Amino acid sequence: MERRKFIKNSGVVLSGLALTPSVGFASNFFNSDTAFPSKRPPERQRTFKSKEVEKTIARIKKQIKDEELAWLFENCYPNTLDTTVDFEMINGKPDTFIITGDIDAMWLRDSTAQVWPYMPLITKEKKLKEMIHGLVNRQVKCVLTDPYANAFYKDLTRKSHWISDKPTPKPGVHERKWEIDSLCYTVRLSHKYYELTNDKSIFDKEWDKAARLIVKTFRTEQRKDGITPYRFVRKTTAMIDAPVFDGTGRPVKPTGLICSAFRPSDDATMYPYLIPSNIFAVLSLRQLSDIYTYVIRDDAFAKECKDFAEEVDQAIKQYAVAEHLDFGKIYAYEADGFGNKVFMDDANVPSLMSLAYLGAHKNTDQIYLQTRKFLLSDSNPYYLKGKAAEGQASPHTGKEKIWPMGIILRAMTSSDPEEITHCLRMLKETHAGTGFMHEAFHKDNPKDFNRKWFAWANTLFGELIIKVQKEHPEILSKTL
Repeated sequence: MERRKFIKNSGVVLSGLALTPSVGFASNFFNSDTAFPSKRPPERQRTFKSKEVEKTIARIKKQIKDEELAWLFENCYPNTLDTTVDFEMINGKPDTFIITGDIDAMWLRDSTAQVWPYMPLITKEKKLKEMIHGLVNRQVKCVLTDPYANAFYKDLTRKSHWISDKPTPKPGVHERKWEIDSLCYTVRLSHKYYELTNDKSIFDKEWDKAARLIVKTFRTEQRKDGITPYRFVRKTTAMIDAPVFDGTGRPVKPTGLICSAFRPSDDATMYPYLIPSNIFAVLSLRQLSDIYTYVIRDDAFAKECKDFAEEVDQAIKQYAVAEHLDFGKIYAYEADGFGNKVFMDDANVPSLMSLAYLGAHKNTDQIYLQTRKFLLSDSNPYYLKGKAAEGQASPHTGKEKIWPMGIILRAMTSSDPEEITHCLRMLKETHAGTGFMHEAFHKDNPKDFNRKWFAWANTLFGELIIKVQKEHPEILSKTL
């Protein structure tokens, strides 16, 4: 009964193992007699193996008529497990460290997103469930190390690549960029794990400390007194690599919204009230309220989280929505509380496009539909159209590169078979013969791309294919 209440109250709201490149991406190991030889590493070199994932690959592939699309799915969907997982037992508890790919550090955001497509399978396979449990435990360690950090090392003796940042990163911290969504993803993973498994063991004393620290950090970054203990200074020629004004960011008017020094792209925000991340925080605070109400049984803290969520929600409605001349009421991407707003989107998640994917909106909600229409228009400065494709971009990769992740999220938030097919076709035509998704590619030349090993984008593509097979199997029954 408790778990049913927990799940019911968790619905829609708001209306270190470093791999060598040869292990990460082996080629021509399988099906070498076909036009599309597998790009997966040989089985003995895979960092984690799951029978249920392999069954899913076999089942879905049978439903895909387009041979190249099926090949992309087989390469991409298991990429996180194949190449990025370091799992072991530490002091009798499972521990899972997941690198992002060609950067051998673990991001709280990326690691949750990387395993998300496997979550539906954890009730079918104990080994997979234990791996996710281990990631919950590892993320708790990371939050307790530094709630302002976004990326971590497993080896506490390893010196950060960004050792010259001010303040100097603590041992175990790769980078200390304050991003609201990092802590949201930690809550998202724990909440979903319990919802699926009913395993209360993850909510131990260390988890409780981390959860309370997350809420405390959110409170601090509301900056109601106008100050923050957070600073981030980096010696760099890139303006987006650090906040202005000695690492504190532009001024904000206290509104109840939470400040984020950085976007999910790891770029500094223009205005500190990053709206998609604040919406994500509302989700996370409500999820924490559910956990403390129905599982941990701390009604006082549950109420604190619930009231906090309502405060941020009301501030979003008041300060983050504006009447656009062409699109009606839409969300701004960033705001400062003084009336200044930025209208754009960034292809990373959370983004405005991804709100329906994250569960903050249904894809039929009016404000989401109007915002989405804006995002896919020429009015969005980071919606690019080129010879190769069209799609959402990110200031992180400049003015001419489209993100596969943006195309994927467009498809995942659509109910239109023609739009979904269009997105799949673009993804198929822009992997540059590699068999994998990338961070970004030039709008006119897909061979000009960033990051050949980006596990999040790969696994997200696999998640998209599974969703399409479930909801629109007719799309996959044709050659694109």
